[in-house]
Amino acid sequence: MASILICFASMSGNTEDIADLLESHLSAEHEVTLEEIDDVEPSDLTDYDAVLIGSYTWNDGDLPYEVEDFYDDLEEEDLSGLPVAVFGSGDSIYPMYCEAVHTLEKRVKECGAELVCEGLKIEMNPDTEEDLASCRAFAAAVSDHLKVSI
Repeated sequence: MASILICFASMSGNTEDIADLLESHLSAEHEVTLEEIDDVEPSDLTDYDAVLIGSYTWNDGDLPYEVEDFYDDLEEEDLSGLPVAVFGSGDSIYPMYCEAVHTLEKRVKECGAELVCEGLKIEMNPDTEEDLASCRAFAAAVSDHLKVSI
């Protein structure tokens, strides 16, 4: 049974809802720890077999303030070979829709992490059948990767 950390930042609850859905899909086969990103030290990421990072996008493509320190501290970490996937919520009225997902993916790749699937981007709250299916597929991609690599 693989250990997975899901860490996230959520202001309106949308990204937390995505994190909860991912936890529910993954916890049947894996040991899942769900934490707010404020409570996670980047140096602890390698204690897990895989890490899922979630963030909403603020303003015009910015990381929210509660993710900035985590993002900056990540730069000093060696995540070589660590399976990572990134998810987030956003509002498509902004031109940089879910840009926090891309920003975090770029940083973890720079640190040597292995992105196991394309980032999951959800418009606002994950409440449509399509959103729920996307969350299931994202969780399945992570789980399938772990079954092959562990």
